Amino acid sequence: MRGLPIYLDNCATTACDPRVMEAMLPYFTQHYGNASSRGHAFGWKAQAAVEEAQQQVAALIGAEPGEIIFTSGATESCNLALRGISTLYAGKGNHMITVKTEHKAVLDTCRVLEKGGMEITYLDVGTDGQPDLTALRNAIRPSTILIAVMWANNETGVIMPVNEIGAIAKEHGVLFFSDATQAAGKIPVNVRDAGTGLLALSAHKLYGPKGAGALYIRRKDPRVKVAAQITGGGQQHNVRSGSLNVPGIVGLGRAAALCMDQLPEEQERLLSFRNTLEHALLQLPGTTVNGQASARLPQVSNISFSYLNSSQILSVLNKQIAVSSGSACTSGSLDPSYVLKAMQLPDELAKAAIRFSPGRYTTAEEINDTIGLVTGTISELRKSSPAWQLRD
Repeated sequence: MRGLPIYLDNCATTACDPRVMEAMLPYFTQHYGNASSRGHAFGWKAQAAVEEAQQQVAALIGAEPGEIIFTSGATESCNLALRGISTLYAGKGNHMITVKTEHKAVLDTCRVLEKGGMEITYLDVGTDGQPDLTALRNAIRPSTILIAVMWANNETGVIMPVNEIGAIAKEHGVLFFSDATQAAGKIPVNVRDAGTGLLALSAHKLYGPKGAGALYIRRKDPRVKVAAQITGGGQQHNVRSGSLNVPGIVGLGRAAALCMDQLPEEQERLLSFRNTLEHALLQLPGTTVNGQASARLPQVSNISFSYLNSSQILSVLNKQIAVSSGSACTSGSLDPSYVLKAMQLPDELAKAAIRFSPGRYTTAEEINDTIGLVTGTISELRKSSPAWQLRD
């Protein structure tokens, strides 16, 4: 067995690729100009780097470079999209539609917007984690201005029917925003095919640096506009003011380019790991894979181990394997995952769920070691579980 602990929490964050670091370093010490300083070579160099990163991020998602706005991460991108649309399109309507399994960056922002008079419809999902598209159609009103549905779920890996949702949005003249934080760079993402008007992503989920992200804003067919949420300086076409984080942006661009180059092979490799892990762990009685009925991301397995609870499992497992009970932003909560509850999982299974997310640096040996460690841990914990002993 190789060195411990094994890192299988790549949905929470990824290691920064050394090639990304190499691309970033000169912009800390040599090319440190402000990208808004248009009067000298230092500023020109920084601006050229930003423009190259726009091209790289745009290529990853099938967009145009001018449609990419850089932010501090996906949470800011989600806030800019939701708040920016609610403000600028207030004259058209005050209703948005989203899904109960969205990331908190969307759900919490929607709750705030409701306090300001926005009306939000929160769609249910089925046991497969998918929203009912008929229910989506029926939820659209004359006052609906935005549909917000993530590309793929961060806890279960369930891939949403974004192309169908985009078609419904277009049919009704409603904008479509998708949080693609977990999907971009892991599976093919194309904003044109999906009819997406806005899309969020983050560098640190792509083997890039923390503190850098992007928001795609469609420029035509239709042209989408958002009201700025950070003002002062007018950078990025007045959409997001502030001196640009050039090293972080360079890192995001390089990370996007690497993901694009390696996507088919990496997708296949991670899918193999996921399938190996799930096949082995499903041999344990009372074990279920959540979201298994749907198409899922290749790098996510959400598995419930009945008659135990996730905090109990993690107290033992996290000494050897870095895994989680769900989203990083809710990892301290003792409540069952709201995503799994929305999927109609009973409390005893929702509270017993562990998310495994291998990544670029995961090896086959680590997957095999994980299978052995998890199997041993679950078996030992169940020996002292009265519920397990008294099961039918």
